[in-house]
Amino acid sequence: MHPVQQRYLGRSGLRVSRLALGTMTWGRDTDAEEAATQLVAFIDAGGTLVDTADVYSEGESERILGGLLSDVIPRDEVVLATKAVAHRDDGPFGGGASRGALLAALEESLRRLRTDHVDLWQLHAWDPAVPLEETLSAVTDAVRSGKVRYVGVSNYTGWQLATARTTSDVPLVSAQMEYSLLERGVERELAPAAAYHGVGLLPWAPLARGVLTGKYRNSTPAGSRAASPHYARYVEHHRTDRSNRIVQAVVTAADGLGVSPLEVALAWVRDRPGVVAPVVGARDTAQLAGSLAAEEVELAPAITAALDDVSAIELGYPERRLG
Repeated sequence: MHPVQQRYLGRSGLRVSRLALGTMTWGRDTDAEEAATQLVAFIDAGGTLVDTADVYSEGESERILGGLLSDVIPRDEVVLATKAVAHRDDGPFGGGASRGALLAALEESLRRLRTDHVDLWQLHAWDPAVPLEETLSAVTDAVRSGKVRYVGVSNYTGWQLATARTTSDVPLVSAQMEYSLLERGVERELAPAAAYHGVGLLPWAPLARGVLTGKYRNSTPAGSRAASPHYARYVEHHRTDRSNRIVQAVVTAADGLGVSPLEVALAWVRDRPGVVAPVVGARDTAQLAGSLAAEEVELAPAITAALDDVSAIELGYPERRLG
């Protein structure tokens, strides 16, 4: 297997693997032992970018990852990315993206991760209750303190990304968004804004929450996310008639190439304009191996065009170019 290739993250000097390891299930469906096996396999394959968040499994994902970076994998072999959540609370700082809440969240993340800095700190969502200038001033101070090296956002709209990018004193280098053959909404405004401002895309759910693997075509396998009380609604979102047509096209392409549907779907989104690294989660190391195998897959233009066509979305006014 070829080692995972590297790409620059947005308009920055930070190079990351073009596949990122997601850890949303660590501490819930993935225990520390399995997490260690996954991380070692990912690093051995040339992967570098590992993504977590302070809310994943109520902080347990960060705790597990922090332990592994202390005992299993050297910290300097990992590009460590985490997120600060923007939910509200009744505390004195109001939670969300307020200055006090963000800086406190960063300190807690560093403690759980057992490190003195994170390489990529991402604002998990836009917070309409807090002035953007306050949020960004906290981000600037976090960078100047040395506790954060690079900054990104997640789940922003196009106008929110553009406003933050042009307001911030430090560059925003990434936007982590849901993006797959079944979810191409970012192509309306977010992706063009990101391209204009030099922001790299980190697609989450690049396999459409597992639906693009084809495993849900006829049933709901035991042990799958759709069979989990935690993730059933998360998966059902993409089980539609439209999705079935797209999944069948992916399966047909995979059969012709002699690879898995997973590899085809992942290669498609990996090579979309502006994409730096899809973020893949895996229940076990065998699933992760399937994602790593996509590194060998390069889709022919005709296959890419066919998948583009079957999954196309309507842009509408004013996104489409008017003749």
